Amino acid sequence: MTSNLGPSIITLITLFISLTPTLIKSDEGIDVFLPISLNLTVLTDPFSISAASHDFGNITDENPGAVLCPSSTTEVARLLRFANGGFSYNGGSTGPSPTFKVAARGQGHSLRGQASAPGGVVVNMACLAKAAKPAAVVISADGTYADVAAGTMWVDVLKAAGERGVSPVSWTDYLYLSIGGTLSNAGIGGQTFRHGPQISNVHELDVITGKGEMMTCSPKLNPELFYGVLGGLGQFGIITRARIALDHAPTRVKWSRILYSDFSSFKRDQERLISMTNDLGVDFLEGQLMMSNGFVDTSFFPLSDQTRVASLVNDHRIIYVLEVAKYYDRTTLPIIDQVIDMLTRTLGFAPGFMFVQDVPYFDFLNRVRNEEDKLRSLGLWEVPHPWLNIFVPGSRIIDFHDGVINGLLLNQTSTTGVTLFYPTNRNKWNNRMSTMTPDEDVFYVIGFLQSAGGSQNWQELENLNDKVIQFCENSGIKIKEYLMHYTRKEDWVKHFGPKWDDFLRKKIMFDPKRLLSPGQDIFN
Repeated sequence: MTSNLGPSIITLITLFISLTPTLIKSDEGIDVFLPISLNLTVLTDPFSISAASHDFGNITDENPGAVLCPSSTTEVARLLRFANGGFSYNGGSTGPSPTFKVAARGQGHSLRGQASAPGGVVVNMACLAKAAKPAAVVISADGTYADVAAGTMWVDVLKAAGERGVSPVSWTDYLYLSIGGTLSNAGIGGQTFRHGPQISNVHELDVITGKGEMMTCSPKLNPELFYGVLGGLGQFGIITRARIALDHAPTRVKWSRILYSDFSSFKRDQERLISMTNDLGVDFLEGQLMMSNGFVDTSFFPLSDQTRVASLVNDHRIIYVLEVAKYYDRTTLPIIDQVIDMLTRTLGFAPGFMFVQDVPYFDFLNRVRNEEDKLRSLGLWEVPHPWLNIFVPGSRIIDFHDGVINGLLLNQTSTTGVTLFYPTNRNKWNNRMSTMTPDEDVFYVIGFLQSAGGSQNWQELENLNDKVIQFCENSGIKIKEYLMHYTRKEDWVKHFGPKWDDFLRKKIMFDPKRLLSPGQDIFN
């Protein structure tokens, strides 16, 4: 769900003339008043509270005490200093006060309330992006990087950079996410095998730590904070600005979906293609599963071929879809068809089942928006999304496929949503960052993107997720969850493994009162 938490003009006027301090709850459940002297743009109207209480997952509902709609980064810093139990203002001190929780929220696309702050304060980062000076996206003179307000959506970075003929190189499939949100996790998609996740394409950050300190960090300046925050699940600070790497922007894309009935061929071809990271390789690679016990979406394919594709799925029960793209522009137009032929001539797909579209670069990157519009029109967007995203070691992907895909998914009465299935290269990830991956050169990104629409109960889908996790546990497949939500400390310790001690040390260093991002349930 993408909700606009911004205040109306009437709300703002009421806010500024009000003389009543805002009431929130401390960690101990004690009433805490935010003093007027803090000069914070705080919203407590029912709409703002409701919008901040739930997210895209539509499974949790946690009301904050207030929503901060900051007009500057100093507002956020003042809030966090006060949240730590004290605040100096114009040389004076308010005196110690009980601590309370604070969470940054971008577009609210978390799945299990990770951006919530029950009883505390949610910081609406979209407000900060709107107030950014001189603009939310500033492209460097040489076009090699963009300084971006963290509440900005990636689609707006794409638009601003495109006007200069440049572009970020690593993307998520859905562009209506905030920069700070994806950088706090990893930011993965079909370009990750070549360029790494979005966190691998950041030069510098501005961060407000849990202590309310405003710090700039990079690989050379405050590196512990820099590497900790990237993939750090919001535990060490709130990102307010990111310097994102840019490169030349192509103008068009040859976008292919290639169908396989044989898993071994699908796996072999995917892994071979991601090993080709030179200019002649594909620029984007993902994979999906089409199963006969689910909805078979044939809208990508020509109308004359849609029945043929559906029959192929019904005949084999499961079809593996290799999705690749090759970018081009005016200079590479004369050779693009030759390059596509070179890349695909030795692939082992089902004969006659390769389909290619030629689309503008922006339309390709923004392709999921069309799916969102369809689902919204059907009332199937704002429904529970019990998604499961995992990284599976490449050495165990056959065991995973046989046990989970063949053994569990295909034996369900029906399946919903999209199942992603594609490999990526670990050498494109920086192990100093907080994000965890399997310890193998190649691992697979698996996404069970299920939606509980209509009469379906989301707990039923959650039970299937649990079976997947249990199968991996019983089989000794050492997966790592992505966008996870654990509720037990031992699960977090297991997840971070050798990084746990360092993660805990950084928490003590940058957020010693454990105020930030309580919805992650790591240190509660």
